[in-house]
Amino acid sequence: MNFLYPGFLFALLSVAIPVIIHLFNFRKFKKIYFSNVQLLKEVEQQNSSKEKLKNLLILASRILAIIFLVLAFAQPYIPAHNQKATALNNIVSIYIDNSYSMEAVNKDGSLLDESKRRAKELVKGFGINDRFQLLTNDFEGKHQRLLNEEAFLKALDEVKISAASRNLQQILNRQENVLSGAENKYSFLISDFQKNILSTKKLETKTDIQYSFLKLNANTLANVAVDSVWTLSPNHQPGANERLVVQLKNYSEEDAKNIPLKLSINNQQKGLGSVTIPAGKTVKDTLNFSGLNAGWQKGIVSIKDFPVTFDDTLSFSFKVDKSFPVLSINGPDAGNYIKALFAADAYYKLTENAESNINYSNFTNYGLIVLNGLKNPSSGLAQQLRTYLKAAGTVVLFPDLDADIQTYNSFLSGLSLPTIQGLNTTTSRVDQIDLQNPIFKTVFEEIPENLDLPMVSRYYSFVEKNTSNKEDIMSLAGRRTFFAKYGVENGQIYLSATGLNANDGNLARHPVFVPLLYRLALSGGNEIPLYYYIGNDNTLTRKKIATGKNQSLKITADHFEAIPEIRQVDGKTLIYIADQVKNAGFYNLKLADSLLAVYSFNNGRTESDLHYLSKTELEQLARKSNLKIFDTDKDAVNLIAGGHKIGQTLWKLCLILSLIFIAAEILLIRFFNNTKKTI
Repeated sequence: MNFLYPGFLFALLSVAIPVIIHLFNFRKFKKIYFSNVQLLKEVEQQNSSKEKLKNLLILASRILAIIFLVLAFAQPYIPAHNQKATALNNIVSIYIDNSYSMEAVNKDGSLLDESKRRAKELVKGFGINDRFQLLTNDFEGKHQRLLNEEAFLKALDEVKISAASRNLQQILNRQENVLSGAENKYSFLISDFQKNILSTKKLETKTDIQYSFLKLNANTLANVAVDSVWTLSPNHQPGANERLVVQLKNYSEEDAKNIPLKLSINNQQKGLGSVTIPAGKTVKDTLNFSGLNAGWQKGIVSIKDFPVTFDDTLSFSFKVDKSFPVLSINGPDAGNYIKALFAADAYYKLTENAESNINYSNFTNYGLIVLNGLKNPSSGLAQQLRTYLKAAGTVVLFPDLDADIQTYNSFLSGLSLPTIQGLNTTTSRVDQIDLQNPIFKTVFEEIPENLDLPMVSRYYSFVEKNTSNKEDIMSLAGRRTFFAKYGVENGQIYLSATGLNANDGNLARHPVFVPLLYRLALSGGNEIPLYYYIGNDNTLTRKKIATGKNQSLKITADHFEAIPEIRQVDGKTLIYIADQVKNAGFYNLKLADSLLAVYSFNNGRTESDLHYLSKTELEQLARKSNLKIFDTDKDAVNLIAGGHKIGQTLWKLCLILSLIFIAAEILLIRFFNNTKKTI
């Protein structure tokens, strides 16, 4: 037992010790285990909190992005600080530019259609009790009253392209005629704002009106226009050679090459050509034609230029007269030089009056009046001649050198001509002749080296008080007047320093005398302009028209007839057509069944220049707080319901914030707590 006892103890210890050690390790393991479990729970709780925070941030970013995106489409804005009381009703004037330039297009269609859409949007932003004016370039009477929303929208649908054009100040003044009273007042101008619309650098506006310019933007277009035409002779004879100058203008930034040019007279082709016009330049071309019969001629100059075509034609009219009437008022010793000269050409119909028996009532019937050697010109004659000159008449004066100088000076003063200083009896020769003057310009094919000029034995010297209206045609040595032109009223007087008698010199027998008088007579033949512009020229001028009792003038064309207002002023008849002519073409002026004249009306050329004011240029006009500029391609234009005041737009800011929150959401998903989990 004693032997066995140590072994048993050893065996017992060998079993007990591992058990004790195991139990000790188990407790330690258990403690460590539970410590790790607790740690894992804490880590999981931390990861869960971070995940929840991440999800909350992502959700908030997504919600804010959606909110600001919706607000951007809603186009919010801050009302102007000086917003008016909303208790008052509103009166609103909306101008729609319906000029030819509004036919241009952009991504949304024609500018005119876009302007109508913008106007509808503006109207819908106001209240049911508000009133509206629709204004266009036509300035029609029906557009001078206020309408409710329904009537305004109906009138808006009827707006069409018009030949009329207005400047900014005219438009604002027209709107201000309606925008009066205690209501809130708003002025809107919807236009492409061509540069020609600006007539002044400073606009006159009213402080109680809120002005807003809505600028539309068109695609860039090239354009060439028939700018103007004129004839080189104001007088037209049957069968004579005619020369017509055509001026073309290129408004684009590129050269216009080989533009076809065509001239038609009375529907017959009279000329063809082809013209190249440098970018931004003007080119003239001269077309020659002949073979015209007596009567009114209807001419059309046309080119082919797309897509802008309203200015590709220009019509004109003129009259070819069978004869040219001349009146000669002769003194007792006048001689027969004038009679012999005009009797040699059947085209000129000469009427002669003695100085003592003048028929004043028929002065307006003559293209030229010659005062030939008057002995005692009266102040009454001067007064009648002045009336004749107001009607663009032409007078030539050959004095009687033996007449009383004081009497002549009184007569000359009545015509605003220089007075006589004295009579010179020293023989002299004409020293200078202006061969570039229209009277002589086409007489000589080439300028002779030793040109024989008239001699003068007796002549008047004059006291010149004002030479601003004077043109020297022939001069004596020392630039003394021999034959000169003076502009008086709307006409012209040609004054000679010498008479036509043989004792005075050889002017009447000199070769230069015939072309001088003939060309002088023809220079007075331009009775009316070749053409007029619709909307700009509302008054026509004619020689005095005598109308009988119950007779009235009529202006007629295809499907058109109007009775114009007329006034007799200074020996001529003024015909007021107001805004009755709205379409380009030819219009006949008739008295009963008699044709008095043919007038040609064209579309204005102000719309041909397709260059526009920039928003910056318009903003230079908007120095006052009540004038705001909006570019419809870049700026939101909206109205606050009830406030009716355009303010600072915020849609861009909303869009930017929406993009920022979308980017924040992406960054949160990609980088927030993106490390791998470990246990």
